[in-house]
Amino acid sequence: MDKRFIEESFPVKEVSKDSAKEKTLRHGHISTLHLWWARRPLSSSRTTNFAALIQEPIDEIDWVKKRNFIIELSKWENSSNHNVLNKARKEIIDIYGRPPKVLDPFSGGGAIPLESLRLGCETYANDYNPVAVFIEKCTLEYPQKYRNKKNANWSDGNINLINDVKKYGQWVLEEVKNEIGEFYPNENQHVPVGYLWTRTVPCQNPSCNAEIPLMRQFWLSKKKNKKIALYPYIENEIIKFKIVGEGYEKIPENFDPNNGTISRAVIVCPICQSTIDASDTRNIFKNKKSGQRMVVKVLKGKNGKIYKLASDKDLKIFEGSEKYLNKKINQLKDEWEIQPVPNESLPPVGTLGFRVQRYNMLKWGDLFNSRQKLALITFVEKIRELNQKLVDDGFDEYNSKCIVSYLGCALSRLVDQSTVLVPWIVQLEAVAHTFNRQTLSMVWDYVEAYPFAYFSNSLDWIRRVLEHLYEIKPSADITITNSSATQLPYIDEFFDAVFTDPPYYDNVPYSYLSDMFYVWLKRAVGNLYPELFSTPLTPKSNEIVAYSHDKSWDEAKNLFESMLSESFKEIYRVLKFGGISTIVYAHKTTEGWETVINALLDSGLTVTASWPISTEMKARLRAKNSAALASSIYIVARKIEKPSIGWYKDLKIEIENYIPQKLDKLWEEGISGADFFISAIGSAIEIFGKYDKVLDNEGNEIRADKLLAFVRNVVTDYTVRHILHNGIADELSPLTKFYLLWRWNYQDVRVPFDDARKLAQSAGIDLANEWNKGFIVKRGEFIRVQGPDKRDEKYLEDSKELIDVLHHICLLWKEGKQNEMKLALKKSGYGEGDALYKVAQAISETLPNNSSEKKMIEGFLAGRDKIMQDMREDDSQTKLI
Repeated sequence: MDKRFIEESFPVKEVSKDSAKEKTLRHGHISTLHLWWARRPLSSSRTTNFAALIQEPIDEIDWVKKRNFIIELSKWENSSNHNVLNKARKEIIDIYGRPPKVLDPFSGGGAIPLESLRLGCETYANDYNPVAVFIEKCTLEYPQKYRNKKNANWSDGNINLINDVKKYGQWVLEEVKNEIGEFYPNENQHVPVGYLWTRTVPCQNPSCNAEIPLMRQFWLSKKKNKKIALYPYIENEIIKFKIVGEGYEKIPENFDPNNGTISRAVIVCPICQSTIDASDTRNIFKNKKSGQRMVVKVLKGKNGKIYKLASDKDLKIFEGSEKYLNKKINQLKDEWEIQPVPNESLPPVGTLGFRVQRYNMLKWGDLFNSRQKLALITFVEKIRELNQKLVDDGFDEYNSKCIVSYLGCALSRLVDQSTVLVPWIVQLEAVAHTFNRQTLSMVWDYVEAYPFAYFSNSLDWIRRVLEHLYEIKPSADITITNSSATQLPYIDEFFDAVFTDPPYYDNVPYSYLSDMFYVWLKRAVGNLYPELFSTPLTPKSNEIVAYSHDKSWDEAKNLFESMLSESFKEIYRVLKFGGISTIVYAHKTTEGWETVINALLDSGLTVTASWPISTEMKARLRAKNSAALASSIYIVARKIEKPSIGWYKDLKIEIENYIPQKLDKLWEEGISGADFFISAIGSAIEIFGKYDKVLDNEGNEIRADKLLAFVRNVVTDYTVRHILHNGIADELSPLTKFYLLWRWNYQDVRVPFDDARKLAQSAGIDLANEWNKGFIVKRGEFIRVQGPDKRDEKYLEDSKELIDVLHHICLLWKEGKQNEMKLALKKSGYGEGDALYKVAQAISETLPNNSSEKKMIEGFLAGRDKIMQDMREDDSQTKLI
């Protein structure tokens, strides 16, 4: 069997750099067409697809040549470079003699099949979620197939798609403005940017009863050279506001705008200082005793944003929009035969990622205020009317559907910026989005965006994406299907390759999140897609996500694992014999990896390689206080014959010999921390997965849990030796080894108990015997390892454990107690040897520059020579006496 390039080599470092950088790109990127969660970077998708389709290098010169080409192919600027792409396509065609058939059974936002299409493959995209399928139509199909009736040539046809979307998008915008523009008036020729609202609750102190505005903080602008805030003051027992700061009154000296009236749902009354705890806050909302108050309107000025307090006139205009909304709802309900404002239920309380139900938001329509509802249903109305206008203007049914669909994307973008869960970004003076994260969480003070500007802005973003997409000019077709990955609608051995990114347990609640777009798209374009929008909400019965709001975690976990295993068996079924697959996996827990390994082993696929590719920005939100991976692991597998039985005792020897070779490459590529351990798993299953079954001497089948325990021990030994630069690894106690591994893996973040336990096992300690005694702290389901600044010095003074001695020394250095530090070093016995200093240096190298522990260690190490000299002089003087 011929091997592929990705099975022998891959430029991990270079592609990782481009993939992580891609998260900062906006103009033209498909992520700006329509929101979808956890999309794979185009760069890593393109290069792994290509490397899996071309042959392995024939010699070192060929290796350098192909490697350098893959690095060029990964760059964003080359994603539209026809010279580069044609070269890639030719190399693929030379191998297959035709465009290879490539499937992504979990195609989601369309990144992987888009890159398959870009490489000239006959591409098939499949997803269970109808919103994902709609996005894929707009990303993969319409830019390639749209034709203007009068201009059938390729170039004119696609340029007209862009022009037509712009032209008819503008028609929709003007129609909406003409109808409801009076509810968003300009002021002194200044166009609105948005309206800042705060929710309110009555003070629960009977002697006060003030109406409390719920604000996280009072900043309006917190730019470096522009500080503006709302200043709350009390007049006749009513909380009122002034705007203070640059261009307004001076910010009072005793006023800190960072301190709002609510934090973590706990409210403090500005008048009487009484508090309302979080549970009472939720009850106030549940009992419908909360309100809302328009506080500020933001206008667009010549030199930036202008802030004005909301007036009685502004409130009357809003009330007028409410009256018009009620009239319009009655009109459209009869016409559409569905409630114009979505009345479908939000997910049950406790659903992963959803917090707003506890505040009496129970329907999807509850996420919008009255004027937002009016704007959105009016946009929906005009988009529906557009379809008939296009027919009247001479467009055929297919082209009309294309144009209307992109305006559906513009609507979705507007929906994302038009809920009562959108905060005002004070650092940028900008409107945020509902889905800044993969959750729907409560926002106490929100911004109501000016819809006309944001719809127009969405049209511009869509234009840029289309300009990028129509440059692809594929040489093969795209087929998009809507089905479960556990029951693919294809015959056996149909595909040359399957490239995919399956879901990870409960990482993203795709169906529930996408329901927010589904309910609006159903109203706007559902008549064009009866096969996608026939159900009240997105289907969920066959979704491969571990939901536990309606079942126990064990039940959810077992269901997920069973369905994932079925999907991998389907990949095996539809893949040609000798065909290749790449499966991206990025779950951060060992439990997640046990699942994917067992599913792979049960599917019949044989793992032949694995590569970690960094796909995340370094400072992403989720990584700041959790052990999230920076890398995704691309597992390469083949459909080939393999021996039926392998013996565990033999495989252990093979793994011990092979893993260090692979880890050497990963170490050279700069892979570290949790990513390093996870990457090693892929290396192990290259050996383990060569057999249908692996048995021990007693005939028992070895599954992933036992394999991973062994692999972790091998990797732990390798890692400790390399962190210490092959120094004193054998001299370390289990506790010190564990501390060193923890800092290298997780630095200062908390980690789920099970993963912490397994790391502890590999270091030779029982975590349950150690937590809450020294530096290991257990809080609920998480473990954290404390540095010296969190430890009590009196518990360190008599310890002989190396890490305790180091922490004690750090605290003494911080306090400037030089003599006590020398005495402690001498007393411990570590002062003269290298072990303490090497461990200290190794820990320091694992920590970020802003770490207080790193600063203490570096301070101590900087004075090492003087400390050693003083200790020797003290010894000499003692001997003389």
